[in-house]
Amino acid sequence: MVLAVDLGGTKTAVARVDEQGRVHGRLTLPAARTLAATAAQLAGAAAALAPCDAVGVIVPGIYNPDTGAAWCPNLWGREEVPLRQALAERLSSDVFIDSDRAGCVLGEAWLGAAAGLRDVVFVAIGTGIGVGILSGGRVVRGAGGAAGAAGWFALTPEWRDVYTEVGCWEAEAAGPGVARRAGLPDAESVVAAARAGDRNALDTLDRAARFTAMGVANLVSAFDPDAVVLGGGFLVGAGDLLLHRIRAEVPRWAQPVAASRCRIELTRLGADAGLLGAARLAWDRT
Repeated sequence: MVLAVDLGGTKTAVARVDEQGRVHGRLTLPAARTLAATAAQLAGAAAALAPCDAVGVIVPGIYNPDTGAAWCPNLWGREEVPLRQALAERLSSDVFIDSDRAGCVLGEAWLGAAAGLRDVVFVAIGTGIGVGILSGGRVVRGAGGAAGAAGWFALTPEWRDVYTEVGCWEAEAAGPGVARRAGLPDAESVVAAARAGDRNALDTLDRAARFTAMGVANLVSAFDPDAVVLGGGFLVGAGDLLLHRIRAEVPRWAQPVAASRCRIELTRLGADAGLLGAARLAWDRT
């Protein structure tokens, strides 16, 4: 068994997972807001779920494998924290850490919509946009662990001040940006209004789908994946309204050979993609 840990912005999911991806016990806990509290929380969860051979942890931000430090502003503030050291001091098993982007693409390539594939891109669109990239069976992490921060893709030459805060693609196509453009309280309200036939909501989602198609097309052209898997709360919740639009638009913008052979699919693992990817991370290192 390995212990899989998905550190989210609001909750922590922990599970014991075997080598076939079967879950044997699971806990869902409120997210801890200090590094010390997080380490103590995971030590308690590990004790409650019984000993494991290794621990895989994914974080909602940037993890630098060279330093063992993590930058996760929605958990522990805007400074890097020594995550690897803190967990090693509290957990008796070997600990392997990566970003939630990496976790999601590993999960989908193991047991999800891209099972068995070695070149996969996972695009998560919720309150933000993050991308996990698997190339030749290896996670692409970048020089400092920030690879996949595709919410910052520049998809229009027209500058808006909001791009300074979250990037162009994220501002135009993630949940908060969609709600802001539609003039509604949240993305769920936009989706509900679109399903009821509201023209403003439908136009807003159509615009978000075009931006997402451009972002996906850039990823297809850059990485030539076998599959792009779409996930994240907003995109999955609106999948029936967005997926066909995205699939139709990507070939217009992407390199044609790469686009012709790339499948674009919705996640099959949903919220468990990252958790199972954390397990895969641990199994791959043991």
